This record gives sequence, structure tokens and C-alpha cells, in this order.
Amino acid sequence: MKKRRQAKILELISANEIETQEELQELLSEYGFEVTQATISRDIKELRLVKDLSSKGRYIYSTGKKKNDNIARRAGSIFSESIISLDYGMNTIVIKCFSGMANAVCTAIDSMEQSEILGTIAGDDTIFMLCRNEETARNLTIRIRKMLDA
Repeated sequence: MKKRRQAKILELISANEIETQEELQELLSEYGFEVTQATISRDIKELRLVKDLSSKGRYIYSTGKKKNDNIARRAGSIFSESIISLDYGMNTIVIKCFSGMANAVCTAIDSMEQSEILGTIAGDDTIFMLCRNEETARNLTIRIRKMLDA
């Protein structure tokens, strides 16, 4: 139970901007993990979670592994020049690219090391991205669309 709960915590902090233990407790409760604040505090310590400054200027829980800003900037450029459309169905995201560009986009996605992505497959102009669940697929689709609009 502890390993499942801690895996869910890692999934939740990678998919959501969580500022407090209470927010984390509420989210865990939604997934059937009824835990006390003391248990969450121990999990945070065992997982070595830290608080990082988010892009919105809020301090949120994270693993402390800094994302390489250069990779994100390059990925944004590759995305905007290569992606035609994207959508999700259940826990799978489908990305349509210009012919011959899917591998470049897929490599950029893989280099971002998103824990919520279980794997990617690229053809010539299409990428299939398998996520942990539908909520993660939806959130990731929104984040990629924001990168395209930037």
C-alpha cells in the first residue's frame, strides 16, 4: 500500500501544481488513499520531495530534479514548427506532424523525461504517446497546446 501511495504522490505532483500537504491529502483521498497529514509528511520526507518555484511564482512540491530550460525551449520550437494537431483519447495522445517530423518531435518529448508518459512511438508523421491515465493525457495535451501557442 505504501509503495502504491508513494507512486501516486509522484504522479500527482508531476501532473498538478500542489502547494500544501492538505492539497495533496485531498487529491490522494480522491484516488482512495485515506491518509493522515503525518503519513503525508513522512512520505514527503522519504520521497525527498522539495518545494520549487513554479512558472506561476508559487512554491509547489517537486522531486527537485530541475528540468533543463534549454530542452524545453528547443522542444517548444520543434513543436511549433512540426506539430499540425494533437488530441487524446482515454490515456493515449495522438500527435499529427508534418511529414518526416514525428521522430524529431518524439525525441524532444522523450528528452523532457515526463514521468507521466509511459512511452512514445513515432512514425513518419504521427506519434502515439501512452500516459498513465486519461486525466494525465488531458493535462499533457493542454500543456503541449500551450507550448504551441507560445
